[in-house]
Amino acid sequence: MTKGKLYLMPTLLGSETWDHVIPAKVAELAINTRYFAVEDLKSARRYLRKLDRTFPIDKSTFFILNKNTLPTDLSAMLAPLRNGHNVAIISEAGCPGVADPGADLVALAHQRGDFVSPLTGPSSILLGLMASGFNGQSFCFNGYIPKERKKRVFTFKDYEREVSKTGQTQIFMETPFRNNNLLEDLLNECLDATFLCIACDLTLPTERVQTMTVAEWREKAFDLNKRPTMFLIGKPFAM
Repeated sequence: MTKGKLYLMPTLLGSETWDHVIPAKVAELAINTRYFAVEDLKSARRYLRKLDRTFPIDKSTFFILNKNTLPTDLSAMLAPLRNGHNVAIISEAGCPGVADPGADLVALAHQRGDFVSPLTGPSSILLGLMASGFNGQSFCFNGYIPKERKKRVFTFKDYEREVSKTGQTQIFMETPFRNNNLLEDLLNECLDATFLCIACDLTLPTERVQTMTVAEWREKAFDLNKRPTMFLIGKPFAM
């Protein structure tokens, strides 16, 4: 019997229509899959029903794969592969395994000799970088910024030094309801000449991506509350 494949299946970044960002072949594969390892059950089911209103939720199997999943739970998620069934990893938004759950399951699949296949779809990290005008040859995704203000300010300064020294683009994020606080701290603590890119609501109708100096942002900042946003500090590539 031919073994199934473990697919890393991207999802939408927001409430946009799927055909704007998800290739038709990826959607077709999702619709024909019946085993899923998902970060959030509700959002995964909603996504599948958005792809196909008649998707058989009740005839599909969903494993929960998030930060609380135990290593001992992973093997069961790969068991369908041995019976010829495909398994798809779906995160809450964007690409699984990149700043989202999935890497542990993929690592186990490799150890077992299973076939792993990443699928095409939206990544807010790469989309933000693409639209920033910053160095795309050398960049670092730092994840969530520290909550404690002293550590946060130190982190800003560290990013500025790294950009000045190596030109490496620094990418980071915050929980959406804290975005305005992060922006305020950036504008208060970073150097006037530091270039900051804000990539907000990527792929959505309200999408906005803009790169300016911190001094310019102080005059033109806009509301980021509860809007998914990537922040980037870097050096315009032409400079």
